[in-house]
Amino acid sequence: MYTIGMFSKINRITTKTLRHYDEIGILKPEHVDEFSGYRYYTTHQLPKLHQILALKQMGLSLQDIKEIIDNPMALNLFLKLKEEEIKRNIKNEEIKLSQIRSISNLAKSGRINLMYTPIIKDIPKVIVASIRKTIKSYDKLFYISNNIMEKELNKLKCEKFQPNYCFTMYHDGEYKDENIDVEVCERVVCKKENNNILKFKEIDGIDNAVCILHKGTYSKFRETYAFAFEWIEENNYEIIGNIRESYIDGIWNKEREEEWLTEIQIPVKLPEFI
Repeated sequence: MYTIGMFSKINRITTKTLRHYDEIGILKPEHVDEFSGYRYYTTHQLPKLHQILALKQMGLSLQDIKEIIDNPMALNLFLKLKEEEIKRNIKNEEIKLSQIRSISNLAKSGRINLMYTPIIKDIPKVIVASIRKTIKSYDKLFYISNNIMEKELNKLKCEKFQPNYCFTMYHDGEYKDENIDVEVCERVVCKKENNNILKFKEIDGIDNAVCILHKGTYSKFRETYAFAFEWIEENNYEIIGNIRESYIDGIWNKEREEEWLTEIQIPVKLPEFI
């Protein structure tokens, strides 16, 4: 048998750790002297200690390890859960790394612009009232969203979701200046019966959307889109869904076009990192 001090030296862990393992019941000493209270361990306990240390190095908590020891059949479940957690963490760190490189490159090239600082975020699934049309120009968006949409929502006594999420989706797969296939959407609390103008549906969320702010008139969207597409290409992202324009400030609450604010949301697939 080894004293707790010798056992700790053999395995390069502290006596404090071994005492804690004893207290929580994941590794009790082979023998405790009834008079002195000294703890003693044997080499037969080394495999169990190695398992504990290995699981701990994988990031499992001591509570998880205790449950695995009490129920060895749970090992695969805990490992699977930890694997998924690590994958999520890696993904988040990869996004951070991509953003750091992007901003660094923009700064080096002198193209840094607070309005053109891309972020990546998730967008939840939503229930919307929508109107889909092919319009000649972006000016027609005003009429659809501020006249037709509002009129129909009021007619159906449809409650908007708060905070408001009014956006346009583009179905052309590319930026166009005319004959644009658009779908104007307003997030609502619940679905109503469809009519000849409004359609109600649930739109899936977006796991990763590159989001860039556009300040000012819609006629200058081309510049913002050009920057966004260049940034996406430079960072090896792949566009995988319909682009959205989320209207934050506009003609309904701002007097000057220069104060209009729109967030362009572009669904992307993240690049593979080495």
